[in-house]
Amino acid sequence: MNLPNKLTVARVIMIPFFVFFLLFDPSNVTFKWISLAIFIVASLTDMLDGKIARKYNLITDFGKFMDPLADKLLVCSAMIGLIELHRIPSWIVIIIIAREFVISGFRLIAADNGRVIAASYWGKFKTTFQMIMVILMIANLPIPAVQILTTVVMWVALALTVISLIDYLVKNKDVMSGEM
Repeated sequence: MNLPNKLTVARVIMIPFFVFFLLFDPSNVTFKWISLAIFIVASLTDMLDGKIARKYNLITDFGKFMDPLADKLLVCSAMIGLIELHRIPSWIVIIIIAREFVISGFRLIAADNGRVIAASYWGKFKTTFQMIMVILMIANLPIPAVQILTTVVMWVALALTVISLIDYLVKNKDVMSGEM
């Protein structure tokens, strides 16, 4: 297993620890900062594994499949936890997770036909904004400017979620039509 794939696996392994510190005792400020640190480190592994894979030509089918899945697991776990903490409306999380199920379904159909579909730039922007949104929501700083920024980033993340879904469906319409 190459280094980018090890970073992806490490990101998945960090998720239960992140969720534990986020939700075990929400009033514990130390736990909040630990969960934020874990989330940031896990998010940085996403950026790092992609850069290493491209720079050293270490792109694998495992990485093309697992990297986006690891991102989805991390971000969706965080957003579900943030619903529990009353920091994000559940309907927004439902839209975001529904998009992930649709894309995962497309990837499974494509994989059955011997095709691996890598993440698009829209998907990468979406993931980046979702991660920034989660960071701001975990930090939950009582500063009006930061609260406004958090709301703006949330709406941008939601818009990018929908845009990336449409882009993905248009670019991969042959997957459902069976014309692969």
